[in-house]
Amino acid sequence: MGAGDRLGAGSGAGAGGGTGGADGARKATATGRRGAVDPVKALMHRHRELCERAVDPLEIAAGLEAHGVTDRTAARFRHRDVFSLAEEMYARVPRDGEPAPRAVTSARPGARADWAALALLPGALCGAAVAGLRLTDGQPRLAVAAVGALAVALGLRVALRRGPLSTGHRTTSATRAWTCWLIAYALLGDGLLSAGLDGGPDGPWPLATAPLLALALACAPASWCAHLFAVRASRRLTASRGLEEFASSVQPLLLGAFGLFLCALGALLALCGAALGEPTAYAGAGALGALLLLARLLTARGFTHAPAVVLAVAGAVEATALTTVFAGRLPGCSFLATPVETVVDAWGPGAVPALVCGAATLVLLVHSTRTLTRASAHALPCGAT
Repeated sequence: MGAGDRLGAGSGAGAGGGTGGADGARKATATGRRGAVDPVKALMHRHRELCERAVDPLEIAAGLEAHGVTDRTAARFRHRDVFSLAEEMYARVPRDGEPAPRAVTSARPGARADWAALALLPGALCGAAVAGLRLTDGQPRLAVAAVGALAVALGLRVALRRGPLSTGHRTTSATRAWTCWLIAYALLGDGLLSAGLDGGPDGPWPLATAPLLALALACAPASWCAHLFAVRASRRLTASRGLEEFASSVQPLLLGAFGLFLCALGALLALCGAALGEPTAYAGAGALGALLLLARLLTARGFTHAPAVVLAVAGAVEATALTTVFAGRLPGCSFLATPVETVVDAWGPGAVPALVCGAATLVLLVHSTRTLTRASAHALPCGAT
């Protein structure tokens, strides 16, 4: 309409003076051509499905960020940030009626109590299994160990199917296998490694049940810390006006929840070690617990590749450490066991899982501070939160 008004004004001037009218017409035509180009409309067409299914501008902003649109990109669309661009796109999407409201936490008051109670199940089952191992011997002990391991695995599966650590992304069998191997090493690895370096094993080696029980009990604080992080991050997403602002505000939340879990895990390790009268592998079990928490947080938000790779590498390194110890007994192959012997002589057998899982945790923590601080990681509320 503005171009048409200017065109009309130019024609009127042309009635009094020919040159001014021609210049006005040319300017109006050029303005009309520029106005016909609508980059936001083209962006909406490119992300049509995202705009149509979005229930609020925040979901569009998160989806744009997931597709690589940054605040600098939004400036080319004459918007100060992605949130402002998403608001315009949301407002311009044609709708037949009011959009469905975003799911809120208070819709199901009992949902939080359900997953909070289920998070206690792995620890309770593991405690019963450890008590059974202490009260039995011989063949019955083997049966109790097998039944206990199966019960803990099923309890962990039930606990992770609901709550803030649940995921709609199916983990691969390789990832599950490496996770089970890391947990099994926490139970059996240090004893087997020590026996191998001493020339054995000549019989059953000791089991580290205290770290395993602490890790099983830590499922509850892991779920509660993940819930705390998800709720606070969703609130920051609503209040933030830019991607960089949101990332800088969520990063302390992630580190705080991670530190809170480490404190809870350390307390559980101390408690289990005192109750069972066993040495507590704070470094190895703590690093493993931290690694599993970060891997699950990333998987629950849809970032499955990095956790799978890191867990596989950590498991392979631990398996290699055990293999080299026994391979070093072959004639002329003693040099294979030298690295592991050096580490064990300096810091003990628990140093192997501590170093391996600690390095893997550091890698995932750096990756998490870049991934879990994105708006796209919190676009949709977790069903548990």
